[in-house]
Amino acid sequence: MSQGPGAALEVGARVHFTALPGIPLVQAGDALAPMIQTALARVELSLDPGDVLVVTSKLFSRSEGRFVDMSQVVPSDEARALGLELEKDPAQVELILRESVGISRKRPGVLVTRHRLGFISANAAIDMSNASPANAAPGSGPWALLLPEDPDASARRLLAELGTEGVGLVVSDSFGRPFRVGTVGVAVGVAGIPAVFDQRGRHDLHGRELQYTITALADQLAAAADLVAGQSNEARPVVHIRGLRF
Repeated sequence: MSQGPGAALEVGARVHFTALPGIPLVQAGDALAPMIQTALARVELSLDPGDVLVVTSKLFSRSEGRFVDMSQVVPSDEARALGLELEKDPAQVELILRESVGISRKRPGVLVTRHRLGFISANAAIDMSNASPANAAPGSGPWALLLPEDPDASARRLLAELGTEGVGLVVSDSFGRPFRVGTVGVAVGVAGIPAVFDQRGRHDLHGRELQYTITALADQLAAAADLVAGQSNEARPVVHIRGLRF
């Protein structure tokens, strides 16, 4: 889904980021499109060609029922050994291993893996906050929430349900970075816009042809949207972006 060499990205003097208010806590089976349309109307916005929505992966995960009752996870021998070595819950380690294809780094309290979708992330991007379903039985849990099964497909499906042509959608999550403190928003799924903006073949101010410049467009939008969405109890999981044109 990369943009071809030399293609133009137009960014006006202003790019507007609007966090959509009033989106409720999503439960398994909930339709996201009506919630987003209602939230857009609440702030008197519509979806116009060139607009982008950044939607946190947690909305898709909850809607798709990606809940796991950790009390029902039976750790393997490998998970028990790793849990003892890393001082982590063996059931959590087991779930991390199930979602991963390899371990990148480990130390007490830290397990960085290559997710089955290709991402490098701590704990396979498994979410333990606000992770329980509405119908959780008393005494069940603790609960974990997995990434969507196929975030790109989830994004395409939601765009089709919204029914607006020329709109992009980024599925975002928060990842840490090697050798850096803190998390940033990144794209784990994308539809309707390029994931990367390939600027090779264009020229700099001095006429030098760009040889290597490929911008991580979807990641940039996810990171910028986090500024208005927040990452704790703000309850603003969808951000509307206006001002980009391809």
